[in-house]
Amino acid sequence: MKRQKFIKSFILFSSILFVKPSRLFASLNSVRLGQKAPDFLLNGFNKSKPNQKEWSLDDFSGKWLILYFYPKDFSSGCTLQAKAFQDNLSKFKKLNSFIVGISADNEEEHESFCTSAKLGYTLLSDTTGEISKSYDSWLDPYSKRNTFIINPKGIVVYKWIGVRPVGHAQEVLEELIKQKKIYA
Repeated sequence: MKRQKFIKSFILFSSILFVKPSRLFASLNSVRLGQKAPDFLLNGFNKSKPNQKEWSLDDFSGKWLILYFYPKDFSSGCTLQAKAFQDNLSKFKKLNSFIVGISADNEEEHESFCTSAKLGYTLLSDTTGEISKSYDSWLDPYSKRNTFIINPKGIVVYKWIGVRPVGHAQEVLEELIKQKKIYA
């Protein structure tokens, strides 16, 4: 039994030594709660605003923002997550909040995905991964599945790292209600 424990410890220690430093220390540079959210300027798609092609963090000033990063349009987990946010969209709107998804997909893919999944919120294209990197949500060539709540003043007040799509939208909704009470 002691040998098995030693082997597990050795494997864990060895894997830490050989992991890329950027992955190992990613949390050291992570977006911190209570700090200003990293700004962005990205192209995207929202069927409610067909003439708007570009969005920035300032476009959501004065509102709560649910900013979620996800790997790929049309993949099963991402579709499940996107539809769950859509199913709760009216509840988020009643709470003076916007939902914005970011992935490395281009605007045409987002438009197709929004149409197919009947999404009524904004999807932004981070094809280079630069914005995803600024939110510590990039694992080349995809965005990692992370979510951030940003208050009306642009401050990150809550975050989820390594999200599981099932039930996540409801979890975000419940946390948004709590955060609104804190920052009221």
